[in-house]
Amino acid sequence: MEALLLDVVRLHETWMEVLFPRQLDPSAVLGKWKPETVVQKAGYYLWAVLGGPLVAVAYPLLLVGFATRFYATKLDSAVARFGVVGAVIVATVVWGSLTLLAHFQLPTEVMLGIGGASVVAVVSAGAAAGFSKVGGRFVSVLLAYPFAMTAIFLPPVVAGLLTPAISTLVIDPSYDLARWILDTFLAVGGINETLRGAFDLETFGEQWGVAGLGYVLMWLGISIPLGWFLGVLVSLADLIRPQPDA
Repeated sequence: MEALLLDVVRLHETWMEVLFPRQLDPSAVLGKWKPETVVQKAGYYLWAVLGGPLVAVAYPLLLVGFATRFYATKLDSAVARFGVVGAVIVATVVWGSLTLLAHFQLPTEVMLGIGGASVVAVVSAGAAAGFSKVGGRFVSVLLAYPFAMTAIFLPPVVAGLLTPAISTLVIDPSYDLARWILDTFLAVGGINETLRGAFDLETFGEQWGVAGLGYVLMWLGISIPLGWFLGVLVSLADLIRPQPDA
C-alpha cells in the first residue's frame, strides 16, 4: 500500500510538473516550489484538482508499464548475455527447428507457412534486439518496441496466410477484429466508411500478386502503435519508479 501511495503521489507530481517547477523532484536547496500570490494559488490548486481524475485513469496504465518493463528487462538481460547476433542465432535455431519438424511431419503448405512465419519472427526479433542496444529511450520507444510487437503478432498472420489449414484460427479472427476496430475506434468522423470504400481487407494486394497483404498491413498498423504505446508506458514507469540501475 505504501508503494501504491508513492506511485500515485509521484504520478500526480508529474502532472503538476507540466505547469509548475520543482514538483516531481524538488531542489535540494530550494525545495518544492509553492504558490505565493492569490493568482498562483488559484491556478496551482485548480491544476491539482484537474489532475486527480487523470491520475485515476493513468495509474492502471502505469501498472501495465511496470509489467512491460519487467519482461522487457528480462529480454534485455538475455540479449546482453548472448549479444544481438547470438539472439538472432537462437531465434533462427528455434524457428528453424520448428520449420524442419513441420517439413517431416506436416503437409507442405503447412511447412511453408511456418517457414514464412519463421523468417518474419527472426528478422523482427533481431531488429528489436539491435535497436534496444543502440542506446537511448527515444530509439527504444520509436523502433525497438514496435519490432518486438511485430515479432509477436506478424508470424501467426504469415503462417495463416500461407497455410489454409490454420487460416481459420488466424485470418477469420483478424477479420472480426478489423471490423470491430472500424466500428469503434475509427467510427469517429466517418473514417471507417472512408477506409471501407477505399480498401478491401481480403482482396487488397491481389492486384500486385501479393494475396493477404491487407492482413499483413493491418497487423503492422496494430503492432507499431501498440509498440509505441507500451514504450511510452515503460518510459512513464521509469519516471515514476526509476530502476535502481537507471
